[in-house]
Amino acid sequence: MKPSSQLVALMTDFGLQDPYVGMMKGVIAGLSPFSSIVDLTHGIQAQNVLQGALYLGLSAPYFPDGTVFVAVVDPGVGTNRKAVALVTEKQFFVAPDNGLLSYVMKTQKSEACYSITNPSFMLPVQSATFHGRDIFAPVAAHLANGTDPANLGDAIEPEQCVEVVLPENSSTDGGFSWKGEVLFTDVYGNLVTSFTDGLLNREGEPAVGIRMENGTVLPFHRTYGDVDEGKALSYRGSSGFLEIGIRNGNASRSLGLRPGDSIVLLLKPETSQERHTERHRR
Repeated sequence: MKPSSQLVALMTDFGLQDPYVGMMKGVIAGLSPFSSIVDLTHGIQAQNVLQGALYLGLSAPYFPDGTVFVAVVDPGVGTNRKAVALVTEKQFFVAPDNGLLSYVMKTQKSEACYSITNPSFMLPVQSATFHGRDIFAPVAAHLANGTDPANLGDAIEPEQCVEVVLPENSSTDGGFSWKGEVLFTDVYGNLVTSFTDGLLNREGEPAVGIRMENGTVLPFHRTYGDVDEGKALSYRGSSGFLEIGIRNGNASRSLGLRPGDSIVLLLKPETSQERHTERHRR
């Protein structure tokens, strides 16, 4: 497969206050002047590979076939971690081999993967701390120009790439309640959880809500407007994960929830005995 859209999409944890993103765009524009460059996001929480993997995998289906993605969330920059180019049945992905491509490989069929080692496709001098500019951006530009990915370096099996694993949800009552955790927050302070849409389909019953460790249950609603301003709720997010939010407020700040905090999805109302038993377990 060759790029058909000449579209390069960037995702990083660089933010926009520094010139890093601009320099990557400059490198791409210099090597592939007819390509269009789209910012997927530069707001991934610093070094949060799991968040980056989810955002990349969830966003890629909305881009045209042939898009070249450059994903840089790279706490291991300058170490012996590989730089890779993944070719799927639809698109191209250039990234550090640190798990950032995990969700893409779960949602798209991988055709090939290459370790990026050929200096012909890098800038002449590479910094030990900015591979986004010196390696990933120029490689993406060459791919957008139609370079055969096989020229980048040795082929590797996609299954050999590093994988990050989503926290596992668990149930001890046949699926009427599930233990999980907060994964990350978005810019609004909404909390993305490890619970997925699939957990809501039990017998077609609506979810009761998500219970915090202090016992507070955040009721399940369809959207923010179903509750009064300032009220907390849980809901089905646009990404397919259940989320926690506050109408016109910041749930993370107001509720004190942080990534890694334990939560429970309730698919039926708890009895007083069940609440007592759960408190005893904690």
